[in-house]
This record gives sequence, C-alpha cells and structure tokens, in this order.
Amino acid sequence: MNFEGKTVIVTGSGRGIGRVIAEKFAALKAKVVISDLDQEQVERVATEIGGETVGIKANVTDSSDIESLFEQTRERFGQVDIVVNNAGITRDTLMIRMDEKDWDMVLDINLKGSFLVTKTAAKLMMKQRYGRIVNISSIVGINGNAGQANYSASKAGIIGLTKSAAKELAARGITVNAVAPGFIATDMTDVLPEQAKSAFLERTLIKRPGTPEDVASAVLFLASDEASYITGQVLAVDGGLTIA
Repeated sequence: MNFEGKTVIVTGSGRGIGRVIAEKFAALKAKVVISDLDQEQVERVATEIGGETVGIKANVTDSSDIESLFEQTRERFGQVDIVVNNAGITRDTLMIRMDEKDWDMVLDINLKGSFLVTKTAAKLMMKQRYGRIVNISSIVGINGNAGQANYSASKAGIIGLTKSAAKELAARGITVNAVAPGFIATDMTDVLPEQAKSAFLERTLIKRPGTPEDVASAVLFLASDEASYITGQVLAVDGGLTIA
C-alpha cells in the first residue's frame, strides 16, 4: 500500500491506537493530521512522527471545531482523502450504577463525534467523488458487555452509522467501513481488573491480546485502493473472540 499524495485525518490520535494508525499512514507517505483535545500534545506527536504531519486541536463533539479541523487541513494540504474516526472514551460501571452524565459523555464523544466528523468529511468527499472513511467500533458493539452499556451502545451505533453512510455515499466514490477491535493492549484496557483481562483471553482463539498495530493494519487496508470494492463492512480484529 502507498498513500503518497493522500491526506488523512485521524481523530483521537494523540496517543494509543490512534497514534499508531497515524504513524503507519505517515510511514506510507501520507500527509497526516493528528487531532485530539490538547494543542501542545498534537503538535508534539506530529513532530515526533515527522514527514508531512501536522497537529490540529479539535473536540469531536463540537461541530464548529470539526468544521475548523477540515478547513485547516484543506488550507495546509488542499484536500481530505481519508478520515479515521478513532476518538473515544469509556466510563465503565454496571448499568444500575451508571450516572446519566457518564452515559451522555460516552455517547456524545464516541457516537455523536463520529457522526459530526463523517458528515463534514462526506460534504468534501462528495465534491471530490472520492473518499475513505474508517470508523473504530468494538466487538462489544456486536456482542455487548456487562459493565459497558454506554460504551457498547455507542459502538453499536457506530456500526449502524457506518452501514447507513456507506449506502448514502457509495455512488460518489466514497467507501465507509468499520474496524471492531477485541481485547487490545492499550492504556484503556490496562485499567481493567485482571479477572476481566483473563476472561477476554480465555475466550480469544488466538491466545494473546491484540496490539494497536493489529488494528492499524486493518484500518490502512480499508483506507487503501486495494479495498475499493469493500464498503459497509465491519472487520473484527479480535483474535477470533466473536466466534469463540
């Protein structure tokens, strides 16, 4: 795969899976926009990655921020070819103990954020008659998970958003797909109790946690021209967890 001449925005790319996705795009000669909540952080990450990489602060729940993100990207690179909706948070607890604010926050960032970014990207990509949108869902959006009603609902919503957007945008040369990671070793999963980690690994056919690189490789494939005949799909990167 070669992304030379292509411009990519990766939300939530200040660290974790998002940063690794951005690094892989940059290594394959893409022009990359690092986007997250802290301007100093995104500028530092962009410098560390190198190449044609810039950092632009944006809150995915704020439509004016998203408009500005795309405007600044176009001013710098001229176009937006690929968007990866990676920004997301968790606020885990059993549903009967879950505060309404934690429900709202997770749905706002994970699902509404993906909607706002996809909507803005679609307007530009429809004019170009080309685009790749890859959304980061989760296997808990497929299967659900105790203690993650908010997160599971947000990730299931992303799957619905992906399929609907794919149907609306295909005629304009835009593909929309989702990657659904399983148990991936990140800062987000590090805080899980050991019992929960063991339960995930017990059910995973490939007996190891996934890595951010595993997820990033799937994202890059779906964003590439090699995947031009794939749209509206959900690719589970889960070591076989969903079929176990």
